[in-house]
Amino acid sequence: MAKKGTENQTVMQEFLLLGFGDQSETQIVLFLLFLTIYIVTLIGNLSIIALVITDRHLHTPMYFFLGNLSCLEFFYSSTILPRMLVTFFAGGKAISVNECIVQYYFFGFLLGTECYLLTAMSYDRYLAVCRPLHYGSLMNCRICLQLAAGSWFSGFLANNIVIYFISQLFFCGPNEIDHFFCDFTPMVKLSCSDTHMTEVVTSIMAAVFTLPPFLLPLLSYVCIVVTILRIPSTTGRRKAFSTCSSHLTVVTIFYGTVMAVYMLPKNNTLSALNKVFSVFYTVLTPLANPLIYSLRNKEVKGAMKKCAAR
Repeated sequence: MAKKGTENQTVMQEFLLLGFGDQSETQIVLFLLFLTIYIVTLIGNLSIIALVITDRHLHTPMYFFLGNLSCLEFFYSSTILPRMLVTFFAGGKAISVNECIVQYYFFGFLLGTECYLLTAMSYDRYLAVCRPLHYGSLMNCRICLQLAAGSWFSGFLANNIVIYFISQLFFCGPNEIDHFFCDFTPMVKLSCSDTHMTEVVTSIMAAVFTLPPFLLPLLSYVCIVVTILRIPSTTGRRKAFSTCSSHLTVVTIFYGTVMAVYMLPKNNTLSALNKVFSVFYTVLTPLANPLIYSLRNKEVKGAMKKCAAR
């Protein structure tokens, strides 16, 4: 389970994910709850992907990005939830250091990609509402592919740099992570190495790769709101707002909970609250996205009805 380090220190080879506690009476309830969430998340996101691919009425930039987002959420939930379900069902809290780093790698990569995809979707909605006459030329097939590819590559690049520094750390105990998945801060706290450079680089990467994706949607929606308020008719305002209300809801939930987790003080008193907010953006957001876009979107609901009628 452990081996000797170069400085006569015991190097840990596994962590213990403490999750939500050891109350045996709640483990089955949590297992069934999160299993249901996982199944609905997979079905919901796969359904959106299938509809976007098969229904020609959804072959538009907005639904192209939605298909990318659903694909991302499919893998995102699969990075977190299967491990949680194993812990609830079998009580297996041990996870190797390498497995923990791999989980964080995919989590960080997909989280960063989602930030950029949401930004691309905000830009698409900005053009649709604020520059409708130029929308077709400014958001053509080539631009859509470039924005989507750039989103995935940006998440990949940013996280590879962070993972390189994390992989240089070693761990000699304690080995308990008070979380339900391997996140950056709980892992780095357990390192016996000098983590200053790792934390500085991660902070810089977080600022460079997440601050612009947060500010650009914010700016886009300020412009969208101003444009909508200038529309003279109530019907026109309602129609314009309906084209971006679903995306605004998703952006608010995602960034609201992420900011709450990473901006709250890191102390024992708030650790439980931190885990609750983490559940929102790691578990509930992938579940909510297909529900929000299907229940609040007439075109998606229409595509579902046509698919069910076949």
